[in-house]
Amino acid sequence: MTSNQPPDTPTADAASAPAPVTAPSSVPSSRPSSRPSSAPDVPWYRRAFADLSPLRENADYRRVWSGQAVSSIGQQMTAVAVSVQVYDLTGSAFATGLVGLFSLVPLVAFGLYGGAIADTVDRRKLGLIGSAGLAAVSALLAAQALAGLSLVALLYAAVALQAGFFALSSPARSAMIPRLVPAHQLPAANALNTVSMNLGLTVGPMLGGVLIGAFGAQTAYLVDTVAFTGTLYAVWRLPAMRPEGERKGRASVLDGLRFLREQPNLRTSFLADLAAMIFGMPRALFPAIAVTFYAGDARTVGLLVSAPAVGALIGALFSGWVGRVRRQGVAILAAVSAWGLAIAAFGALHNLWLGLLLLAVAGCADTVSMIFRNTMMQTAAPDEMRGRLQGIFIVVVAGGPRLGDFESGAVAALSNPATSVITGGLACVACVLLLAARRPAFLTYDARHPTP
Repeated sequence: MTSNQPPDTPTADAASAPAPVTAPSSVPSSRPSSRPSSAPDVPWYRRAFADLSPLRENADYRRVWSGQAVSSIGQQMTAVAVSVQVYDLTGSAFATGLVGLFSLVPLVAFGLYGGAIADTVDRRKLGLIGSAGLAAVSALLAAQALAGLSLVALLYAAVALQAGFFALSSPARSAMIPRLVPAHQLPAANALNTVSMNLGLTVGPMLGGVLIGAFGAQTAYLVDTVAFTGTLYAVWRLPAMRPEGERKGRASVLDGLRFLREQPNLRTSFLADLAAMIFGMPRALFPAIAVTFYAGDARTVGLLVSAPAVGALIGALFSGWVGRVRRQGVAILAAVSAWGLAIAAFGALHNLWLGLLLLAVAGCADTVSMIFRNTMMQTAAPDEMRGRLQGIFIVVVAGGPRLGDFESGAVAALSNPATSVITGGLACVACVLLLAARRPAFLTYDARHPTP
């Protein structure tokens, strides 16, 4: 699934204990708490909306969330601007498609090593380095656009640098969340993170398109550069964020992979997400579906692409209930099953508005799954492993949809787009049933007693 991601940043000395925190209220303990995230006297219709208590009660988290929401919009504006520039310079859809390849390789490579670094140095410093690097790349893109340079290679290099800085710092930023809010607020905080990510995915491209059309690509790049000041300020205000626990030598990527292999609950959550992305992600078929299902055009493709993000945003906005769910393993498998069933129905029913509704339902299910997967990873894993697990998570999120593109395209080539979508959604559900049968303890996972 599209766990933006999405869409929404390690210890400097082996013998050093976690740095003292001068403002305990802003960096609460990450130990599990039984206190509910919503007061019982709050009306039911208010509890249906996203729980804002992490924003109200934690100043550091509020600043970090606000900065990430603004920078996410700016980054999506930049993504649109780069694609427009590449196409204007080359007139080639293939050249434009290469933008994704130039971002994928650094995401995978630096995602793994960024996670290992995040478990060995001050995560606050790593977050500052990553955000400053991203701001510098956006400024470089603005400069080349203002100068009128016609160098596609420079755009590809900038995209690769962006992906590298993002992958380097993203595990550290994610691993900091359990140190910014108390454990009972983690589901709500993860829901709010998906709000900021999907705001970027929905508002960013639309605003970018308007600005690029009116003032040129350089305007989108400049807005993105300025937007990073919010993130830089928020991370700069944080206390030191060295990983807790005693460090045993240099953090290793392989240690993170071995840890994940030996922890059945976390491993099952990763496998469930992979099943959804590989078998239930038909985005590569959207152009063909727009024509064969609906006799549409590029505008229809745009609707199909945006529908899951809209559903994900709605799911995050109405996520007030997630903090009351204890059986988070059941919630993950139910959400992934809902995703698969919605995708299968989308392939079987060829009505455009019904199809958009089903894609939105799938996006909403994706948000639910992502909230609980992130919460499980943040509470069940020890702090000194969170960076590496977040790095592996980035690789899964970056690579899974690409494998899904190949799977759906290959099945469609052997049959037709409808068969590919339907069988992919049903295969996703079958994988969930297999995981439930192979790992029944996952169904009894209790958020009050998190075990990896």
